[in-house]
Amino acid sequence: MLDPIGDTAAFRGRVRFDYPPVTGVAADLVLVTHDHRDHNGAAGIEGDPAVIAVAGTHASPIGEVVGVAGEHDEVAGTRRGPNTLFAFDLDGIRVAHLGDHGQSVLRAEQAVALGRIDLLFVPVGGGPTVGAEGAAAIVERLDPRWVVPMHYRTPAVDFLEPVEPFLERFEAVTRCDNTSEVDVPGAPNGVLVLSVPQ
Repeated sequence: MLDPIGDTAAFRGRVRFDYPPVTGVAADLVLVTHDHRDHNGAAGIEGDPAVIAVAGTHASPIGEVVGVAGEHDEVAGTRRGPNTLFAFDLDGIRVAHLGDHGQSVLRAEQAVALGRIDLLFVPVGGGPTVGAEGAAAIVERLDPRWVVPMHYRTPAVDFLEPVEPFLERFEAVTRCDNTSEVDVPGAPNGVLVLSVPQ
């Protein structure tokens, strides 16, 4: 489980964030990129999972997990705090999840620490994270096989930019509904878009 949503009742009235806390899900491992309520709901995950929420190289139930120190904003984390970028292997696929990456660029040492990436989850909606242009630069730098954009405007979230400005930068875009099995073309930098329940 990556960044499960916790209790976001405190958001109501300030921004629209209509996603409920994650409940009824069991996991062996929970990765938490930063300690904000929309990402730190590890307590609601069933099954007594291991929880990793800091940078470093960690043994886990799925094997080695690399956490890379980063920031949730463009001013060295002084506004929104730290954000950990995670990379791990799952069934032979190297996965990276950037959480609420808010730095203006991905630093060279961060890219090296993440290593070769097959499947990249990257925020694209701007606001408290990197926007379309910055996200596209990260994709170019890491050169993954597949990209899943995240953290963008939906009917449930009103404070982010839509996904389209990011998608317009790519030729190969595959949209799919919420499913665990997706047939994605193997072209480099293909983009996979998972729809959000409305």
